[in-house]
Amino acid sequence: MELVLAADPMCSWCYGFGKQMGLLLERRPDLSLKILLGGLRAGATDVLDDAGKQFRLHHWAKVEEASGVPFNREGLLARQGFVYDTEPVCRAVVAARIIRPEADLLSVFRAFQHAFYVDALDTTDGATLAETGSRALAELGHPVSSEEFLAEWNKRSTIEEAATDFATVRGMGVSSFPTLFLNKAGTLSKVGAGYAHVDELEKHLAAMAA
Repeated sequence: MELVLAADPMCSWCYGFGKQMGLLLERRPDLSLKILLGGLRAGATDVLDDAGKQFRLHHWAKVEEASGVPFNREGLLARQGFVYDTEPVCRAVVAARIIRPEADLLSVFRAFQHAFYVDALDTTDGATLAETGSRALAELGHPVSSEEFLAEWNKRSTIEEAATDFATVRGMGVSSFPTLFLNKAGTLSKVGAGYAHVDELEKHLAAMAA
């Protein structure tokens, strides 16, 4: 059996959910995890204006209250001319998956989340993503240079694999992130959609796996 998580690194509820997902994997070491990138706002071109910032701050407050994860609000408010395009960071996770398939992808995914939500880095910038991704992989014992990471990120095949993830997620009927599935003998069943505590997830899994 395998868990399948449909998520996007620049989705605030996915950020809040990261700790619970990690705890679930600790409790259920018998289950592997596959991450499919959602492409929440892949290809967006609109600049994040003040109304967009306030909209996100409102959601961030809800996520923070539910999960306790930290947010760098000042970093968001200080952004000028920022386009909230999630394709680049989704593709960066895909690049990590391609370069080091043996690495813990959830940890890499969470490193990109931390870069955006806490460090207030530009996760639409290739060089920033390559630096973040290479550092995350090195910390996991899978060193790769930022130059190699950036080269993989820029490949047409990586762009296409990210797009395939987006299409797969849509084909699964996912309408919100995060959404967690259990793959049991090739059959996908939904464990939960949106933020959920590890105890609730574990209870659902126990009933589904029986």
